[in-house]
Amino acid sequence: MAISSMTGFARVQVRVPLDNDEQLSYTLTVKSVNHRFLDLQFRLPSGLDAVEVELRRVLKDKLIRGHVDLVLALERNAQAKAGYNRELIAGYLAAFDAARGEHGLKCEPDLNAALRLPGALQADDRKDDDLAALAASVQEQVVPLVKQLKTMRAREGEALEAILNGTLDRLAAATASVAELRPEIEQRYQDRLAQRLASAVGPEFNQQRVLEEVALLVERSDISEELARMGAHIEHFRELLAAGGEAGKKLDFLLQEMNREANTLLSKTGGVSGKGMRITELGLAMKAEIEKAREQVQNVE
Repeated sequence: MAISSMTGFARVQVRVPLDNDEQLSYTLTVKSVNHRFLDLQFRLPSGLDAVEVELRRVLKDKLIRGHVDLVLALERNAQAKAGYNRELIAGYLAAFDAARGEHGLKCEPDLNAALRLPGALQADDRKDDDLAALAASVQEQVVPLVKQLKTMRAREGEALEAILNGTLDRLAAATASVAELRPEIEQRYQDRLAQRLASAVGPEFNQQRVLEEVALLVERSDISEELARMGAHIEHFRELLAAGGEAGKKLDFLLQEMNREANTLLSKTGGVSGKGMRITELGLAMKAEIEKAREQVQNVE
């Protein structure tokens, strides 16, 4: 089971035969982008509110995360007759006459202004049978439509997985390189420790100062735990990629932990000459790879 992207698009165009020998054509479109949770948005023609409940149920059942827009666009093959909302226009004219008489005005109502009122113009009403046929068709099409969307999201997920595996390979290589340089870094710390001990052991020998210096340098020089944890995080990351499913949030958390290990590694090896500069370069390269991976992971379901 591979990971899935939250980016996808699917569309289906359907013709529904009606009882009056007309055909009702519609386009059902669904697209998704990344989101922390499952955010569903619908744009449906009036009269199909009940259908939204079924559409929402299907999408929640099939998808885990993502901002999803579903749009239903209608187009009749037969020419729709234009009409107007008689009740609305009559109310407008009555209010106009009342205001004109109350204030003693001499003017005529503007029909263009009246027809621009929301809901004033409307096509001929769809019959209940037409709406029922449309609703049944949409409910029939939504499952294969979501399947088409998930197929595209899976393809995008495969591409993301390849990118992330490449990042893991580079992180693993950098970790191995740091591990190879570790003995030399430890030796340089030991040399610095010997110099400090030599300067401390003098006429004013201070045992407490020596112990503090030793403890500080030993702690700073040991990066074995950071390397071990980085390696463990990389392996866990690969396991999550292979397992697939809802992995996006877990992968993002792992990358935060990897970034923390890279920061600690840099702080412990900073200021060491020689091969220490190489470790700094490797640590910065790790952080760059981790940041790139975090950008990609934001789109993993």
